[in-house]
Amino acid sequence: MLIQQITDDMKTAMRAKDKLALGVIRMLRAALKDKEIELKGQSLTEDDVLAVIGKLIKQRKDAATQYAEAERPDLAEKEQAEIKVLEVYLPAQMSQDEVIALVAAAVAEAGATSMKEMGKVMAILRPQAQGKADMGLVSAQVKAALQG
Repeated sequence: MLIQQITDDMKTAMRAKDKLALGVIRMLRAALKDKEIELKGQSLTEDDVLAVIGKLIKQRKDAATQYAEAERPDLAEKEQAEIKVLEVYLPAQMSQDEVIALVAAAVAEAGATSMKEMGKVMAILRPQAQGKADMGLVSAQVKAALQG
């Protein structure tokens, strides 16, 4: 299971004295513990773990963008390095063509014809794309499909 892999990787990072990976994995484990507490002690499913990882990656991407805009390339690079450590735990990412096909199928399934129905389409897509595609890209494709 993914949680076991994360624990094993933490031990490996400790032995290798890889401070970056160790710090990122510890942060990930803390976020997973927070999620478990939020779920009142229930075991985390793979989807829960992927959602937490996706959220952490999104936070890092946003921070990297802000650092780059503030002309702090050193901090932006650190965020990018943390993203690379986290991305190891995600399943293979969907290509843009796969995302477009998935969006088209979801729009047809929802019978959506306007932006007002974007929520319905996203509700169909979220379980299929979570962790496998950048949800920002998915959202942009849905908007394009509903406006087109």
